[in-house]
Amino acid sequence: MRKKRRTISVGNVDIGGDNEISIQSMTNTKTSDIKTTVAQILDLEKEGCEIIRVAVPDVDSANAIKEIKSKINIPIIADIHFDHRLALRSVENGADGLRLNPGNINKKRYIKLVVKKAKEKNIPIRIGVNAGSIDRKRYKHPTPEALVDSALNHIKILEKMNYENIKVSLKSYDVNTTVKSYEIFSNMRDYPLHVGITEAGDFFKGSIRSSIGIGILLYKGLCDTFRVSLTADPMKEVMVAKEILNSLNIRQFGIDIISCPTCGRTEIDISKIVQTVKERTRDINANLKVAIMGCAVNGPGEARDADIGIAGGKKEGLLFEKGEIIGKYPEDKLIELLIERIKKYEND
Repeated sequence: MRKKRRTISVGNVDIGGDNEISIQSMTNTKTSDIKTTVAQILDLEKEGCEIIRVAVPDVDSANAIKEIKSKINIPIIADIHFDHRLALRSVENGADGLRLNPGNINKKRYIKLVVKKAKEKNIPIRIGVNAGSIDRKRYKHPTPEALVDSALNHIKILEKMNYENIKVSLKSYDVNTTVKSYEIFSNMRDYPLHVGITEAGDFFKGSIRSSIGIGILLYKGLCDTFRVSLTADPMKEVMVAKEILNSLNIRQFGIDIISCPTCGRTEIDISKIVQTVKERTRDINANLKVAIMGCAVNGPGEARDADIGIAGGKKEGLLFEKGEIIGKYPEDKLIELLIERIKKYEND
């Protein structure tokens, strides 16, 4: 059961409360390179990204936000480290939100200036805590208690200024530390939660680590928005995020393709079929479960709950619908026949 937290708005995306759990990513372009950054954001939008964050390491990047925002369709968040003046300039240039790290903007007078400006523009601030945020004089390691304490100390500064337009992240590389941090914090404050596993790794390792950590938090109801952080193309971050939500039946993106693991019984090229069907149906948003199975053992019986599917034989396969066999066809006809049936559902 998702714990109900207060709602904030990042541009036109509402976060928290009963609102849909939103998908975020971050550009890996130079923000000051407006053309390249806009192109990447537009690609991410098509893939399903709903909020985008950009790095703001310098004045040129902060100034670029104005033009970037005019050319994209989703909210843009400025990622600020070290220099509070970049936060002020980003807000002036139309940023829909700020991400601040209390570990490197720690002078209260600077934070107060940023909060004042955020208040004027009515934009939220994410308190983004990680291992670099904790007080090393008090804590030797980034334990859950250390991460939560760091977040609370920063939040209290904002609360004293009557500013509560806040969302919070408590990210660690360690899945157990991350989960425990969110559990502790959620019992202390009701600010919406931005979730992720930081420094998760490359596409293979990072996808697994992120799926486990984010999946646990989603299952526990401790997530309102999230980013899958990968050392990879940001498009893959969004792809993995969508699949995490699909797997937990929280949101649905496109058709749901299920396929069996290959084994010695498989007589057709099931891997090729899966990839081809996936690519050719990626823009179909029908609420449909499609089974692609390698043999009769895993065919209409095991995949009976699928709306439509195929089961391989020796260079041929069965086409079935709602568990009922429609016919037997040569392997080279299966993909086209399956896609025809899928499109029929899309148009119904």
